[in-house]
Amino acid sequence: MHTDRGSQYCSREHRALLEQYALIASMSARGNCYDNAAMESWNHSLKVEAIHGEHLATREQAKAHVFDYIEVDYNRIRLHSTLGYLSPEQYELANVA
Repeated sequence: MHTDRGSQYCSREHRALLEQYALIASMSARGNCYDNAAMESWNHSLKVEAIHGEHLATREQAKAHVFDYIEVDYNRIRLHSTLGYLSPEQYELANVA
């Protein structure tokens, strides 16, 4: 699991949780704000486009809402600059050989 060097990610509790689930810790390099830029950009999109302003009462509602955002909006509808402003679905269809 890749994170920045925030104190919560450096804590013993966090490291123990990663170990419990057999996850490997990876941290951004000190002073390198671009080390994890792609993931930071995706997290921003998720927060702004899917989470901000939503009132999700339960964990199950939150999980379903995030799943729908990823599988429907982000992967099928949302235009991506790196794909020539096509949706991932459009890009795949255009590039099937």
